[in-house]
Amino acid sequence: MNQAMTAKEVNFAYKVRHALNEHAEALPAATVERLGAARKLALAHKKKDAPLRALATRAVFAGPAGAFFEQPLSWLGRIGVAAPLVLGAALFVGMYQSAQQERVNELADIDAAVLADELPLSAYLDHGFNAYLAKRAD
Repeated sequence: MNQAMTAKEVNFAYKVRHALNEHAEALPAATVERLGAARKLALAHKKKDAPLRALATRAVFAGPAGAFFEQPLSWLGRIGVAAPLVLGAALFVGMYQSAQQERVNELADIDAAVLADELPLSAYLDHGFNAYLAKRAD
């Protein structure tokens, strides 16, 4: 299934190597020759080493996202991502401007009432001036 060695297999290989290295001098000459022949045979069947460096291309981004931006009309997809962001920013600015305009209109109504002299003189001296204006608006 998987050609890469698992951690368990690697651990076993290290243990075997260590045991062979530890007792290599005590092995009979025939066994040493057979092990040498087996090693040469294994090295002959071993695949050649792959190059360590590989050129990374745009194909690295394979899959839905990579294919999406590689299509000829990818600008349409980019607009599809950018448009909601721009629309959201415009909506936020519009809401802010609307709230500011509402505040300016309220202050203008208060100023107009003060300048038109519709308020009694005691209202200007009263600390509850804003409360009076709020009651009058109702």
